[in-house]
Amino acid sequence: MPLDLPPIAYPPELPVSAAREELARAIAENQVVIVAGATGSGKTTQLPKILLELGREKIGHTQPRRIAARSVAERIAEELDVELGTLVGYQVRFDDRTKRETAVKLMTDGVLLAEINRDRDLRRYDTIIIDEAHERSLTIDFLLGYLTRLLPRRPELKVIITSATIDPERFAKHFARADGTPAPIVEVSGRSYPVEIRYRPLVAESGDDDSDDGATRDDRDIVQGVLDGLDELEREGSGDVLVFFSGENEIRDAADAIRGRLTARGAAGETTEVLPLYGRLSSAEQHRVFERARPGIRRRIVLGTNVAETSLTVPGIKYVIDTGTARISRYSARSKVQRLPIEPISQASANQRSGRAGRTSDGIAIRLYSEEDFDSRPEFTDPEILRTSLAAVILQMIDLRLGDISEFPFVEPPDARGIKDGTDLLLELGAISADATTGHTRITKVGRDLARLPVDPRFGRMIVEAERRGVAREVMAIVAGLSIQDPRERPLEKRGTADASHARFTDPTSDFISLLNLWNHLEHQQRELSSSAFRRLCKAEFLNYLRVREWQELYRQLARAGKTLGIVARGASTDADAIHISLLSGLLSRIGLLDERVRAKPGEKGRRPTEFLGSRQQRFTVFPGSVLAKKPPAAVMAAELVETSRLFARTVARIDPAWAEPLAEHLVKRSYGLPRWEKRQGSAVADEKVTLYGVPIVPKRRIQLARIDAEQARELFIRHALVGVDGKPGEWPFEIRGNALYDFDRRNRALRRELEQLEERTRRRDILVDDEAVVDFYDRRIPADVTDVRRFERWWRDARTKTPELLTMTREALLGEEEAAPERDEQGFPAHWQAGEQRLRLAYRFEPGAEDDGVTLEVPLAVLPRLEDRGFDWLVPGLREELVTALIKSLPKHIRKNVVPAADWARKLMAELPEHAETPLTELLAQEIRRATHTVVSPTDFDLERVASHLRMGFAAIDARGRRVGLSKSLAELQARFAERARSSVAKVAETVTPGRDLERSGITAWDLGELPKLVEAKQGGSTVRAFPALVDEGQSVAIRVFGTAAEQAAAHPFGVRRLLALSLPSPLGYVQEHLTGAEKLQLAASPYRSTAALLDDALLAVIDQAAGDRAPFTQPEFEALRAEVSAGLIDGVFEAVQLTARVLDAARVADKAISARSSLALMSPLADARAQLDSLVYPGFVRSTGLERLRRVPVYLAAITHRAEKMAENLGRDRQWQTEVEKATAHYRDAGGELPLPLAAPERIRTARWMLEELRLSLFAQHLGAQGPVSVPRITKALAG
Repeated sequence: MPLDLPPIAYPPELPVSAAREELARAIAENQVVIVAGATGSGKTTQLPKILLELGREKIGHTQPRRIAARSVAERIAEELDVELGTLVGYQVRFDDRTKRETAVKLMTDGVLLAEINRDRDLRRYDTIIIDEAHERSLTIDFLLGYLTRLLPRRPELKVIITSATIDPERFAKHFARADGTPAPIVEVSGRSYPVEIRYRPLVAESGDDDSDDGATRDDRDIVQGVLDGLDELEREGSGDVLVFFSGENEIRDAADAIRGRLTARGAAGETTEVLPLYGRLSSAEQHRVFERARPGIRRRIVLGTNVAETSLTVPGIKYVIDTGTARISRYSARSKVQRLPIEPISQASANQRSGRAGRTSDGIAIRLYSEEDFDSRPEFTDPEILRTSLAAVILQMIDLRLGDISEFPFVEPPDARGIKDGTDLLLELGAISADATTGHTRITKVGRDLARLPVDPRFGRMIVEAERRGVAREVMAIVAGLSIQDPRERPLEKRGTADASHARFTDPTSDFISLLNLWNHLEHQQRELSSSAFRRLCKAEFLNYLRVREWQELYRQLARAGKTLGIVARGASTDADAIHISLLSGLLSRIGLLDERVRAKPGEKGRRPTEFLGSRQQRFTVFPGSVLAKKPPAAVMAAELVETSRLFARTVARIDPAWAEPLAEHLVKRSYGLPRWEKRQGSAVADEKVTLYGVPIVPKRRIQLARIDAEQARELFIRHALVGVDGKPGEWPFEIRGNALYDFDRRNRALRRELEQLEERTRRRDILVDDEAVVDFYDRRIPADVTDVRRFERWWRDARTKTPELLTMTREALLGEEEAAPERDEQGFPAHWQAGEQRLRLAYRFEPGAEDDGVTLEVPLAVLPRLEDRGFDWLVPGLREELVTALIKSLPKHIRKNVVPAADWARKLMAELPEHAETPLTELLAQEIRRATHTVVSPTDFDLERVASHLRMGFAAIDARGRRVGLSKSLAELQARFAERARSSVAKVAETVTPGRDLERSGITAWDLGELPKLVEAKQGGSTVRAFPALVDEGQSVAIRVFGTAAEQAAAHPFGVRRLLALSLPSPLGYVQEHLTGAEKLQLAASPYRSTAALLDDALLAVIDQAAGDRAPFTQPEFEALRAEVSAGLIDGVFEAVQLTARVLDAARVADKAISARSSLALMSPLADARAQLDSLVYPGFVRSTGLERLRRVPVYLAAITHRAEKMAENLGRDRQWQTEVEKATAHYRDAGGELPLPLAAPERIRTARWMLEELRLSLFAQHLGAQGPVSVPRITKALAG
């Protein structure tokens, strides 16, 4: 039935009233009409009335904002004089004020979009008005595209698109008829006054250099430009000023600067009020802008963001200052980040801003940029569809089966990158799945649920996951809180108090839980308090009541929508992990790990790293307002990543990255390290690394290789457990020696060892098959599903009852197909070597180039010192023919030509050689060659360096646990290298047969030893160990040390005994020092000793040495007898030694003076030789080392040095000749092991030769002093030979 309409009147002052008939005619004649008119033309409120007059009964009227939908509905109802909710109603997200008879329904774009899910053809409406279409939000663009497809199906449907005067032609072309005729445009002028545009660029232009006073204008910053603009407008007259800034920080800076200037003006500044206007302000502070000015205020300066450009109309504005920039939200499909960069505004936005100055009277707009800059800017701001994520739109289209988004008739189609990014996000959330073959996407159950939840798909995914984990109530509350503007207010003048109030809800690990804590608090307080008391509580706690109410309404809406999907908000939960995992399901691409590599710069001591490495190599920092900003955790997730001055993560929480793995099974990438055999587990394993968008959520995790590569796991099991690697036995997780299940393995290894040893001894590699054949042996017999020890045991327990010999190898299986193994030759390749009474083990190895290639004698450390290097050059019989052949080949050519071919001669000569002998092999071989060929040949003619390494006996030092600790082809080198370890080993073995007695100890100052054994014998394995205890001089005390040879004992023990004598006797040194003459004291003080006391101590020991002679007792009675004898003449002996030393030092001083007096270059060589002779006679410790008997002769040697120094210049050639002869003798001395100066413990033959060198010098350089006995170079050589 027709509507019962009230009288309809049109306000005459509205421009649209004059165009009423034109609009009615256009609507009647066309299915789509574009109405273009500036703000204030009345099109929004009057068009529904025109449609009612045309008989339209179901009018849907969309608005981009909820507040606009409510206010427009109220205005139309007021003009029609009807109750709101009857003929005229509205529906927004939290409020539905409509009835069945409602003819004009105001709603947000989102409400109409949601109705498409239930009513594909929008049959509820016969007319649809899309208002403010120029804002080009994502929802508006989708509705415009959907209506384009819907109109052919519903020819009776009327569509009116209203727009500001910004590019209406684009909409006309979009709704063009089938013949291409654009939809008609009806233009309605708005109410406005002329606005004067003034350009005041901040950057000085070249053409503006000269002014009236000849000064130049410098570049200015924005704040200075605004201050200058305000000064200019103040001269124009009264009127409020609206200044546009790009953001909150800029507004604060400008407000401080403006208030500072006003304060400086005193009373004149008190009549001006500065008001900020931006989205984060509290409602009360925003309302101050729209209220009437306080008494006494002549001008208001409103500092606003682009929220004041189109969304709000600020009353009383006459002047505008436009900085020319704004923060424009842009989503980067490449970096997956929502950015808020500061950009120059478009021409349309600039005109919208300047138009604010002409609403009430003529106005002035100052633009802080040049006219050329304005002309170069884009005409329009990019629509939201080109700069936001398309995931929600794509999901709705897929759910509504609207086809491919790239073919959807958008006003401006999005680019391919934006479509791909939206699709990727839906794949990330599991809302859609892609067919592996065709690539086509289809919606999943999760996707259908997300399409029916009135929130962003990311948030919807959180709610779906929360139901599975029993935390739907908590996650819904958090999601609702994230979907609205933060209800926590921070007034400028009470920021500290507000922060303290909000800090009660802060969770130190999660901004999300902080939000939930606030929700729980509000929920509890609302139950306890009345409505007005709750409102007062919100105000007292700096919470925006309207936003709190919006939060609660959205929660209820989510709860209602969730019920239809089976998602029920049950009782409260405290499971923080479950809450965070649910949230993480929607934030998989917004996780990050703290980058520990970013360290403090020099000078920034102790600074923590604060940068996170996120998905796709993004780097971000936690937003300073977060509780986690000061102490960043190892890993976080973020509700959003926003790029301003840098990339910030807002609303973050600490997470365990491993939580993401089960949520992102379809997204993670797995990489594996090198597979390996794990002995303890008895299976093959690999290290798995799991990454999500490049973030290592599981950096390293050990997994069973059989899960990913059963074939390789089985191969590693066979190679490592059954076969062994690099000659090592199989690696089993337990001891298998006593397990009958593994009898086959023990038998197989014993057989392989036998054949391997045969190869090593015979130096052949063609007897035993290689490991690959053994692998094949097991591979043919073990089932394919046996990949580890556990599965092997389960199979083998059953299999061996049927075929017990299945895995047992035979000798034939391990030999080459054409080879028969030679018999083991114990005669040619014995297992042991008899060295005197020692029976030592022989080891064989065939590995050319290896240190132990050939035959190695294994010598226990305790036996090593006494082992004599005799007979080892004969090697073992099995290699002796090869050795003799090699020795023959090493002979010089003139000898070798008489014994060729070498192999034949080797066999012939070996027949004449004994089986083994202590005589060196080269000596007997030389004799046999001389006898057989009558060729002169000596043992030294054999070049042993040319003999292959494996033909020389090797020696291995073996510790008490049977381990090799050293290898060498030289027994002497090995003995020297391990002398101390060998001595310690001997001592340990000896202590086993002397229980209750410490054979080795230190700190002895008196004979408390009883009888010191000269020899201790013990058994170690098959060897006899002989230990030789001795006293050792340690300076301030004596120690007992055990040596491995009698020679070492004989060298150390006498000195130990003499030191003990010195320690046990009363010291005469103090008495002697008191009775020295002044001259003697001066002479002793000039000695090379570190002190006179050290010299006297050395002299004391020299006296004891002379008195003791070669006696070195091992029993206490013998020691006490010797002590008494030494004590009797000790003081006189020391006096004599000191006087003799004084004479030596005096003679040394004279010799040094004689050498120093010569400085001719021609004498440098003989003088250096004389200096070296002097240093080898007088040095620290020379008294004892020389011995008192020889010390009496030293002044003569020093006099010879003086004489030579004085006479050498007379016949330099003769001196050089004699020096050459001395150098020749000295070379023989050094070759025999002699040292200069003479060591204290030098052997007797070395000591004799040492003083023969000095007598030789006397016989050459100072014959008049007289040498003792005949001396010459040959005699010295003979003495060295012993």
